[in-house]
Amino acid sequence: MQLFIILISLTLFIPYAALIIYYRLSWNAIPGFTPDQAASGKQQTFISVIIPARNEEKDLPALLKALSGQSYDKSLFEVIVVDDHSTDHTAAIVKQFNWPNIKLIRLADHVDAPGINSYKKKAIETAIAQSNGELIVTTDADCVVPPGWLETIAAFYKKNDPALIVMPVSYSCRNNSLEIFQALDFMVLQGITGASVHKNIHSMCNGANLAYSKKAFEEVEGFKGINNIASGDDMLLMHKIYKRYPAGIKYLRSNAVIVHTAPMHSWKDFLNQRIRWASKADKYDDKRIFVVLALVYFFNAWLLVLPLIAVFKNFQCSIFNMQFSILELWLVLLLLKTITELFFLYPVATFFKKEKLLWWFPAAQPFHILYTIIAGWLGKFGSYQWKGRKVK
Repeated sequence: MQLFIILISLTLFIPYAALIIYYRLSWNAIPGFTPDQAASGKQQTFISVIIPARNEEKDLPALLKALSGQSYDKSLFEVIVVDDHSTDHTAAIVKQFNWPNIKLIRLADHVDAPGINSYKKKAIETAIAQSNGELIVTTDADCVVPPGWLETIAAFYKKNDPALIVMPVSYSCRNNSLEIFQALDFMVLQGITGASVHKNIHSMCNGANLAYSKKAFEEVEGFKGINNIASGDDMLLMHKIYKRYPAGIKYLRSNAVIVHTAPMHSWKDFLNQRIRWASKADKYDDKRIFVVLALVYFFNAWLLVLPLIAVFKNFQCSIFNMQFSILELWLVLLLLKTITELFFLYPVATFFKKEKLLWWFPAAQPFHILYTIIAGWLGKFGSYQWKGRKVK
């Protein structure tokens, strides 16, 4: 039994630590991007910014204001807001926003099948069909974008000619435990996203800050084949584009394109969000990401099982002539996991200017392990509430 526990611990921890260290090296290898000012003045790429919105009267005005203040030539972009059956004043806010670049689409005018499972994909698809842009840029209605967002994206697109551009997203958090926890957790995901895209090892992105050519979207037939899956308007689409353009996926690392969004305001909403994200884990054709997700899940599950074993039989284990109880082995693994992840996370936190949050990282570990197990399980076998809809 002792040998079995040691073998499982090493079998899970060693590849996990190697993966996290690889992510750090990969993140550090991503080149920063700054637009050439001379080239920026010659931009001719027309951009369509697409914003699916459901009951977003509270947050949408800030995003529309930020878009109206873009440094990019106003004649070179349009903003399409798709009202996804809102029951508040979302549509009225868009209409009242006196700006010729903005267009409102009511999804109810285009959806005649009440049983569809992914309204967001349908919203994006409908907007793209009516868009004029060569480049599609998506964000969420509860986000705020920086002034140089579109200018930097357009310059990067012109220089690199990518099929799809992945960009950073950051949580704006106040000084409370729930929001700090989410900011740390999300920063880990963002670091892994940048590292994995740069090294082309698996497909990760976030629809709150994503761009792709209209040509690529049409060539892969949009969301066809994945439109029955509730989430995945970002990563599942990315993988479809990746299969057609394996060298065409790029990560844009620049502070000028960091999109800021609000974290969930309750533990229930947070868990529902993460269950929604986890629900698409087994839908990826890209088995590389499935292997990574499985490793992360089972390592965290093992860290939950070990202290339970110790409760019933806390016998001694020997590793490299050192004696450990099961509880001590668990503490050592937890410490090594924390150190390894901090090693990876520090340069990511520096990029996002959130180094001070790292002091909270060790305290967040037990909660992170627990939610990873719960969200992963319910994402596969449970259901969740999102935007007032129950999804299975």
